[in-house]
Amino acid sequence: MATPAASRAFPSPPAASELPFAGLRVLDISQGIAGPYCAHILWQQGAEVIKVDPPSGDWGRHVGVVRGELSALAIAYNGGKRGVCIDAATPDGRRLLRTLARQADVVVQNFRPQVATRLGVGYADLAAEQPALVYVSISGYGADGPYADHPASDSVMQADSGLMFTNRGADGTPRRVGMLLADAATGLYAAQAAAAALCRRFRREAMPAPQGAPSGAHVELSLFDACCALQANNILEYAIQGAVAAGPVSAPNGVFATRDGSLSVLALNNAQFSRLCQALERPEWLQDARFADNAARMAHAPWLHAAVADCLARHDTAHWQRVLQAHDVLHAPVRDYHQVLDHPQAAQQGSFQPLAQPGLGTLPFAGVPARGLRRPAGAAPRIGEHTEAVLSEAGIAPAQIAAWLRDGVVRQAPALPAAHGDLA
Repeated sequence: MATPAASRAFPSPPAASELPFAGLRVLDISQGIAGPYCAHILWQQGAEVIKVDPPSGDWGRHVGVVRGELSALAIAYNGGKRGVCIDAATPDGRRLLRTLARQADVVVQNFRPQVATRLGVGYADLAAEQPALVYVSISGYGADGPYADHPASDSVMQADSGLMFTNRGADGTPRRVGMLLADAATGLYAAQAAAAALCRRFRREAMPAPQGAPSGAHVELSLFDACCALQANNILEYAIQGAVAAGPVSAPNGVFATRDGSLSVLALNNAQFSRLCQALERPEWLQDARFADNAARMAHAPWLHAAVADCLARHDTAHWQRVLQAHDVLHAPVRDYHQVLDHPQAAQQGSFQPLAQPGLGTLPFAGVPARGLRRPAGAAPRIGEHTEAVLSEAGIAPAQIAAWLRDGVVRQAPALPAAHGDLA
């Protein structure tokens, strides 16, 4: 496995007490990506996050690249959290879930509408007792409307929100974006909205408020709305002009083969096109009426792309990087993830933090890109890894915890041996 290149020395990360959400307790009863990512961002910025798994585990533990009880997805969106396992199908489990929710500053859930209410941890029930609670609800399509009960996933949402349409190929075929973009974007929006609600709460608590005015909030988001917001520019373009042909909006603009790899090269205006002509030693193109402006270049894009491709194929990628950089041309090599981990700028900026995950060794982790406002990366918990400790801290009597463990209401993960290999 590739490891990040050695990075320059950075100032020590801020003390936990200096992070913006230090001292806040977050109960994460969500699963998958959007909800867990929201809670994980709050953890990176100082909050204590308790991750609740059902006995079978968050479904995100079983998707993609999986090792034992962990997947890359589970590590990416649950690092640093403390893990509790509760069987909320039991009456005692539901009561325990509500006890933990009562002690939280923030609750994050992404069940279908009404499920949280049936579990006894809906917003209305909790807010009646905790007016300062910030409660984050994430759903596929929202709490009401004709699609409220429709199942949703990242692929479903990419199709239904237009993301596949905007990513269609040159032949017009819609294509899925090759990452969990709908889910991840929703998690980011949810974390920002939760932070905004907390900011308002802190402001209200610092000044006199109208009698009885709650300082908390119910933050409601849907994957559908998040995907629409993500495409605000594209949708406005469509509203103004209608459907446009798939593909680049300038020429030349594409990925071109070099002698030993490939480069993305583009010019967005006449000045950039002029610099590209100089870099490729094609000054005559600047006098060609076919390339007088971007509209003309777009009309003759097939010829222009073929000519650029012929030039770039004559030398290796490193040669063209030097030449194009010297002429300030927009370009980049097309890197795989091994090359991204070894990227000189990643080393310079400390883009990847070392994440020590038991059973998997040290992994590269890209946290929120604001070093002064984040913790060092933390390991993701196993199912129920911290159950006994968290319940004890919540004031549950040892005899009660033992009874629940015996009856299967909760689960405590066994301690790992002092030395252990990779998870099976």
